[in-house]
Amino acid sequence: MQTTRQNKISRLIQKDLSDIFLRYGRQLGGTLISVSEVRVSPDLAIAHVYLSIFPQAKVASTLERIEQDHSKIRGEMGTLERHQLRIIPELHFHLDETIERMEHIDELLKH
Repeated sequence: MQTTRQNKISRLIQKDLSDIFLRYGRQLGGTLISVSEVRVSPDLAIAHVYLSIFPQAKVASTLERIEQDHSKIRGEMGTLERHQLRIIPELHFHLDETIERMEHIDELLKH
């Protein structure tokens, strides 16, 4: 259960990363990257960022590229949030598989 402060910071990070990934996706040749959820640790030092990537064929290469550019993305986020946060959290990127799970459940229910 996240505190009110964690929720506010999660929403701030989600908004700013969404803007960053909108520009970043254009550089990758039209890949759509959306930030579906952000969870911040209680000490506000780590942010777990869940990403949805479209098209499915580019998921692995895009996630790998994001991991390579991790420090650049964190730096851009730090520039946007320098007046709101004292410490810019370390970012851990994860693939959000909610849509795939929903599709799998739908397939199971059809049979």
